[in-house]
Amino acid sequence: MKTFSAKPHEVDRKWHVIDAKGKILGQVAVEAARLLRGKHKPIFTTHVDTGDNVIVINSDQVVLSGTKESAKIYTRFSGYVGGKKVETPRQVRERRPVLLVERAVWGMLPKNPLGRAQYGKLHVYAGEAHPHEAQQPAPYEVR
Repeated sequence: MKTFSAKPHEVDRKWHVIDAKGKILGQVAVEAARLLRGKHKPIFTTHVDTGDNVIVINSDQVVLSGTKESAKIYTRFSGYVGGKKVETPRQVRERRPVLLVERAVWGMLPKNPLGRAQYGKLHVYAGEAHPHEAQQPAPYEVR
């Protein structure tokens, strides 16, 4: 019996819409990453991009459980002396609300060229509207 390996040109890509309104950030990110990687498909192959396109709407209304809204810390460093920046999710939400979902999903994807290609199929919007109606995306319910 031969092992099946998906070919990039044989992959049928669909579009999914995830409504993050009132949903927990981690649960939204897990489902988005799963769809982007293609792990929900029987043809999943680790080294081939078999995933679908994912649209996340209402990312500004995503919820963090517990006290993470004020206790969690996002840190980045510019490389210069005194260039350490620290933000809480509340500050990130005020500055750029889509960044919460984008960072959470990015943390769940592989850090290589394949992961960057999969991340490119993620589209996050703060409100209800998105410009992808022509692709006829199907709603995806996060459990």
